[in-house]
Amino acid sequence: MAYTPIGCDDVFTGLSKQIVFDLEKQYGNTDLIRALEYAHMAGPFKVVSPWELEDPNRVRRINASGYAATPFGDRYPPLINFVRRYLEEGEAMGLPQQSLSGWRAALETNLVRLISTFAPSHADSKVFFSNSGSEAIEAAIKFARAWRPDGSYFINFQRAFHGKTIGALSLTANEDAQKPFRPLAFETLTPPFGDLGAFEQAIRSKGADNIIAVVLEPIQGEAGVIVPPRDFLAGIDKLAKQYGIPVIVDEIQAGLGRSGYWLPSIEWGGMDPDIITLAKPLGGGMVPIGATVVRNAIFSKMLGGLDCKIHSNTFGGNSLAMAVGLKSLEILREEKLVERSGKLGVKGLDRLKQIAETHPDLIAKVRGFGMWFAIEFHPVIPSSLAFGKEDLIGEFTTFLGMMMLHKGGVHANLSLNAHRTVRLTPPLTVPEEMFDDMFDRIDAAAGKMKSARAMLIKTPPKSMLDLTRIALGL
Repeated sequence: MAYTPIGCDDVFTGLSKQIVFDLEKQYGNTDLIRALEYAHMAGPFKVVSPWELEDPNRVRRINASGYAATPFGDRYPPLINFVRRYLEEGEAMGLPQQSLSGWRAALETNLVRLISTFAPSHADSKVFFSNSGSEAIEAAIKFARAWRPDGSYFINFQRAFHGKTIGALSLTANEDAQKPFRPLAFETLTPPFGDLGAFEQAIRSKGADNIIAVVLEPIQGEAGVIVPPRDFLAGIDKLAKQYGIPVIVDEIQAGLGRSGYWLPSIEWGGMDPDIITLAKPLGGGMVPIGATVVRNAIFSKMLGGLDCKIHSNTFGGNSLAMAVGLKSLEILREEKLVERSGKLGVKGLDRLKQIAETHPDLIAKVRGFGMWFAIEFHPVIPSSLAFGKEDLIGEFTTFLGMMMLHKGGVHANLSLNAHRTVRLTPPLTVPEEMFDDMFDRIDAAAGKMKSARAMLIKTPPKSMLDLTRIALGL
C-alpha cells in the first residue's frame, strides 16, 4: 500500500518548526532552506492579519514581500469570503478545457475591456490563460514566432527578468541563471534598458526582418525598480512600428496597480503594444494564474482553424483561478487601489529618500514607482578590497540587508537581477498607519547599523560562516 505519512489534519494542527525545517531540508531545496535558516528568516510564518506575519517566536513583522503577487496581502477577508462562496455555491465545472465557461468568459471580457480603455486598438483582442508569469511569457513567445516565422532574434534588455522556464529564461538577461542551460531556446539582442539609440542599432545590426519581437518590462522589477527615461517606452513603440516589429510588454509585476497604474506601459509610457502579459496580482495572492492578451490577427495566426489546440495547458483557465482573477480586478477597482498605490507611492519614496540621506554610509540609492520600492546598499566590503569577487560580495550585501530589515520588523524581497538591492512590495491595502510604520522600522534598523560594513561586522560569526559555506557550495 502507498505510504503518505503526513495527513492534512497534522498540518492544520501545526507541525513544529523543527519538523518542518528537517522535512524541507531533506526533501526540498536544501541549500535555500539552510540559507534562510542561517539568516533567521525561514519561518514558518503565521498570517495574523493580511499585512503582518508572526514567526515561531511570536515576533510580528510587516509583510512587504510576495514579489508583487499579494496585492491585498494574505487572506484578505473580501477575497476569502468570495472564495468560500465560490466553493459553497458554485456549480461550474472545475477544468472546462473543452467547454464553455462563464468564469473564463467574464475574465476574458473584463481584461480586454480594461486594456482597450487605455489602448482602443485592443478592443477585439483575445486572451490566453495559463498558470504563471513565466507561462504567460512562453505563450507570448510562441504567438510572436508564429506571427514572424522567418525571424531569428528577439530583442530584450540588459537586466531584464521575464521568468526561468527555458523560453522566458532566454529573455532574462542574467548570465548566472542562463549559463547552466545553454544553448537557450533562441538568440537575443540585448541593448541597455533606456537607450533608444542602442535599440535601433540592434535592429539594424540584423535587419528588421530577422527580428521576431521586442520584449520589455515598462519598469524593470528584478533589476531593482529601474524606471526608464520618460520618452523611452513611447520611443520603443514608435521605432518598432516603423520597422514592423511586434512589441511584447511584460506587465506581470508592474501592471494592475503595483506601479500606481493599471497598465504603466500604456498609461505612463505611451505605448500601444501588440501582446501584453499579466499574472502576479491577478491571482490575488491566492491562486496561480497568467494571462497573455494578444491582438486578434496575431492570436488567430497561431490558434486559428484546426490549429486552435496547438498551444494549451491543463489548468489554464480553470474556474477557480478565473473566479479569483475576476474578483481581484473587482477589488482593485472598487477599493480604488491603483490610485491609492500612486498616492502612497509618492509618500513612501519621499520617506525612503529621507532615510537614505540620514544613513549615507549604509544606503547608496533608493528608487520607487507606486508602491514598489528598492533600497540599494553600499557593498559590505569596498570594491577596492573585493579582489574580483564583487558579485559574491553583492550577493552577501543583499542577504545581509534582508536580514537587517527582517530583524527590524520588515519582511522584504530579494532582487534577482540586482546585487545589493532589496525590494519592498507591501500590500496595496495596507493601512496607512502601518505603511508609515514600515518606514519607521526601516529607519530604526538602519540607525542600528550606521554603515554597510557594520552589517557584516554585526552578523554572528556562525551565521556568516554557514552562509559562506553555502555560497561556496560546501
